[in-house]
Parts: sequence; structure tokens; C-alpha cells
Amino acid sequence: MRRGWASRTAWEGRFNAPLRAFLRTETGGARVVLVAAVVALGWANLHVSSYESLWSTSFAVQLGDWSVSHDLRTWVNSGLMTFFFLVAGLELRREFDIGELRERRRLALPMLAGFGGILVPIAIYLAINAGRTTAAGWGAVMATDTALALGALAVFGPRFSERLRGFLLTVAVVDDVVAIAVLAVAYPHHPSLTALIVAAVIFGIVLLVRAWGVRFGPVYAVLGVAAWLAVSMSGVDPVAVGLVMGLLTYAYAPGRVDLQRASDQFRLFREQPTPQLARMARAGLTSALSPNERLQTLYHPWASYVIVPLFALANVGIVIDSDLLARAVTSPVTLGVVVAYVVGKPVGIAATAWLVARLSGNRFRPPVGWLAVAGVGTISGIGFTVALLIATHALDGPALDEAKFGIIVATFGASLVTWLLFRSVGRLSPARRSRALLGVTESIVDLMLPVDPDRDHMRGPVDAPVTVVEYGDFECPYCGQAEPVVRELLADFANIRYVWRHLPLTDVHPHAQLVAEAAEAAGEQGSFWEMHDLLLAHQDALDPPDVLGYAEQLGLDMDGFREHMVQRMGVDRIAEDVDSADLSGVTGTPTFFINGRRHHGAYDIAALSAAVKAAFASAKLQPEYHRRDAGPRREGGPGS
Repeated sequence: MRRGWASRTAWEGRFNAPLRAFLRTETGGARVVLVAAVVALGWANLHVSSYESLWSTSFAVQLGDWSVSHDLRTWVNSGLMTFFFLVAGLELRREFDIGELRERRRLALPMLAGFGGILVPIAIYLAINAGRTTAAGWGAVMATDTALALGALAVFGPRFSERLRGFLLTVAVVDDVVAIAVLAVAYPHHPSLTALIVAAVIFGIVLLVRAWGVRFGPVYAVLGVAAWLAVSMSGVDPVAVGLVMGLLTYAYAPGRVDLQRASDQFRLFREQPTPQLARMARAGLTSALSPNERLQTLYHPWASYVIVPLFALANVGIVIDSDLLARAVTSPVTLGVVVAYVVGKPVGIAATAWLVARLSGNRFRPPVGWLAVAGVGTISGIGFTVALLIATHALDGPALDEAKFGIIVATFGASLVTWLLFRSVGRLSPARRSRALLGVTESIVDLMLPVDPDRDHMRGPVDAPVTVVEYGDFECPYCGQAEPVVRELLADFANIRYVWRHLPLTDVHPHAQLVAEAAEAAGEQGSFWEMHDLLLAHQDALDPPDVLGYAEQLGLDMDGFREHMVQRMGVDRIAEDVDSADLSGVTGTPTFFINGRRHHGAYDIAALSAAVKAAFASAKLQPEYHRRDAGPRREGGPGS
């Protein structure tokens, strides 16, 4: 049952698609995309005929007299890339439902900043290409490559601000949504009103099926394919279907009722392992997850590591020779793309964000500091994937090659400017750096019942600037794994306080309620933490005689301890913790909150330490590092 230290918090950590996991995939995917781009350039410059021959190969799907035929590049650009935009739509919907954007007022500024980051680059490109036919390529300077931008930010940006990455994600996806809309409206090929009406009807059916509560994936898959075919025949690029389907897919954390049902079905299978009960258990586990999470788990790695690299391989290959370089230096297309992305994007995003904050009297302000806003602007200048996609629709011939070259140059230029910016920020004093990156916007508080020093079980200084709350179960093996990590955390940081709250999962841990009450009985005699440590150290021995033995070992008044247990005097106190867990959306153990913000992902010492450092930075304080060899620490109740 025991797993490695990198285990995630039960249910939520494994299945709620935390932004941190999303970013890790994007970081690795960005490297694969860059490799694919280099391969494409090398291939095209070594043997351009074989490169173009492969991607021009026709591929058809035929059913009777009906067929769909495209070359291989189009199947990648309009077929596989649909899944990329599906993932982008899913992630935006997740942020909207359970992420940073669930507080709707936080959506206004990044959306408007995203629009500013669209309009200013378009204006720059049109100004440079005024009066020329190449002005039609204005759509190629709108979008941000979400995957590469997040990956580059993970490499060049600060290490401790999820808010910064969330802000970038919102701005980038707004760019993508608008870009796809423009791609559909401004660059259709032989538009067909009939096919568009059919596509609209299919989307209407999707909404009806969703309203009826249908959760059978193949139904949506069939409707999605039908919508893709209809939009494709309408002359509009069908990648828009992926984005729309993603935005229509709900995200939510698993509920306690769903988890209880899944646990009951698994218990039935445990007692009678038949194929029928195995299917029921599998269906119960799956149904506890939101459709959004299931689809992200399925498609996100494929999009990051296969689809986008294939897109780069199919589209980046251009012959970079003296002729192209000579044209690019004076080409309004190349200059327009580079200036629009490297200058226009950061100016548009930062200026719009500043204007919105100023005009609203700071009622709407960015969730990060102003230098971080500038960093989001510079990294948004990576337009790679969507820029190439729109460029292939808007331009052709030499102008297309010049646009592709400009997009490549802009990608490296934006990355370089971002690196220089954050390197300069790193030279600031710690307090100024924290303010520049994190700003003054308060984080969303996920912990519904605040910590009360007069009520909660606490270790560490009462007035510590950082508070770590754990909802735990003494019989949960993952809580046992987290205990030494928490101890190391308390040893590493002198100025934090740690709070334990009960969440006995009685459906899977039969002794959980009993030992929680035993800890409360010990707490009545001032020995809660001593009992806490013994219970987590002996999770395989939690029967009533064992618990009585621990009480004797601690030298407790046994008559008082027994009376407390028999009268079940700790039940109400434990129920209060369980109620507070329900209010905060906690469904599994261990679940950690740091300064009221839920900690997603791994609970090893590196992950928790990074979260604590971020909390110190947000509090505009510097942590006092206290290593184990620096002296003893006193443990116990409040004030210790």
C-alpha cells in the first residue's frame, strides 16, 4: 500500500488536473516541439523535395460515394490540431470552474489584457504592410502558443508563482479563442452556409445531450466527429470544433457521495471478484471524475508530445538561404511579424492591464506584480503554433516563407527578452522582487473555516506568517507517509505553524473514528501531539487494546481516558473538523492548505517547501531557515 514520497494527495492530487501537472507536461512538450522544429528546418534545407513530397501526400477517407480527401499537412493542421485546441479549451474551462477564474472578477483584466495583446500587434502589422496584399496576413500576429509560452516561462521565469502562470494561461487562451474565431470568419475557403447550419444543429444536440445528463463518452465523440466534418465542409477550419467542445466540458472536484459510491462498489468487488462487479467498480471510479479531467488525462500528453511536434515538423520546414535572408531583412511581412510579437504583444498586454487597473480605481488589478505582467507580455510573443496555422491560411508563396521566418525569429526574440527581464528582476532585493512578481492581490482562500488558535491543534508559533493545515486520517497510509515530511518542514522553517484537522475516512479505514477520538481524549490531558505521533507511527496496530496501550505509554490518567472514550466526548469536535472539510471541498487525505490556499500536487519536502516559500513571499516576509542542526525545537500545542 505504501508509495513513494512523490505521491499526490488522495483523489484530488491524482484526478483534479492541478495546474502544476499541466505545466510540467507543457515544459517537456515544449522541448519536443523545439526539437521537431529544428528537425523540420534541417530536413527542408538538406532535401526540400522529400520534405514537401511527404507532407503533400494525399490521404482520403471514403464511405461509399462520400469521401474526405486532404494532403497530409492539412490532416495534421486541421485534424490532429483539433485535439490540441480541445486541450486548451478543457484547461480554460477547468480554470473557470475550479481554478483561479472561478472568482469571476479575476477574469475581466486578463481577458481585456488578452484583447490588448491582440489589437496592438495587428495595428503594428497593418501599419508596416499598409497598401500591400500581404496586409491579409494580419491574423498571423494575434495568438500566443500556449504550450511553448508556458514551457518557456517555466524555464526563464520565477519558480514560485502559480498565479503568474495562471495569468499567462488565461491571456494565452483568450488569444487562441479569438484567433480561432478570426480563422473561422476571416479566412474561410469556399464557405458553405448549409454546412455551417448543420454544424450549428450538431452543437445544439451536444448541448441537449449534456443537459440531459448523458455522460457516455462515445456519444460526444460521435457528435464531435460529425461537427468536425460539417465545419470542414463549410470552408471554416475545423480546429474550432476542438476548442468549443473543450469549453463545453464541465470540471469539478470529486464529491464525497461519488467517492463513497465508488468505495462501496470496489468493496463489493473485493468480496466477490466477478467480471460484472469489476466493470461496476471501474465505472464507479471513472464516474467520480469530471469529464474535463478524464479528457485532459487522455489527450493532454498526446497533444503536447505528439500532435504539436508533428505540426511543427509539418510546417516549420522552410529553406533558409541567402535569398530568403535578403528578402526578410526588408520584407514588410517578416518585419511586421517580428515587431508585432516582440514589441506589440508586451506593450498591448501591459498597457491594457495598466489602463484597466487605473480606470477601475484598482478594483480590477492583475493577480501578479507589474513586472510579472510585463513578463507575461514578452513571453506571449511566442505565437509559433497558431501563428503558423493562420499564416498558412492567409498567405502563400514567398510571403508565407517570410512570415514563417518571422514567426521563428519572434519566438526566439520573445524568449530572449523574457529571459533578460526575469534575470533583471532576480537582481532586485527580496522584498522588491516579491512585490514586482506577486503584486498585492490577495490569493483566493480555499479554507472556509479559518484557523482558531483557541480551538485547533497547533504546532509552531501562534503568530507565524505562514500556516499549514492538514486534514488527516490516522489510519490513512498516505498520512503516515506525509508525517516525516511535515516534521522536516517544521525543522527547516522556524516561523510556520502547523495545524491538524480530523477527517476520518470511515468507509475505507475502520479504526479511523476510534483513533481520532483517542487523540482527542489524549488532548484533554495535554498530550494530543504525543498521541498523534504514536498513532501515525503504528498504523498497523490501531485496535482498542493498542490504543489503551499508547495511553498507558504516555502516562495518561487511564480512568479519565477511558471515560472520555466511553462517553465519546470527542465526537462533536471531530464532526466540526469534518464539516469544515466538506465546506472546503476536501474529499481525501492528506489534504494540505497553506495560508488558506489549497496545495495541489505532490506532498514531498520539495513541493511543500516551495509552496511555503511562495507563501512567505506573498506575505512580503523572508523565512527564517532553521536547520535541524541549529538547535532543538519545542513541539506541542499553541505557542510552542
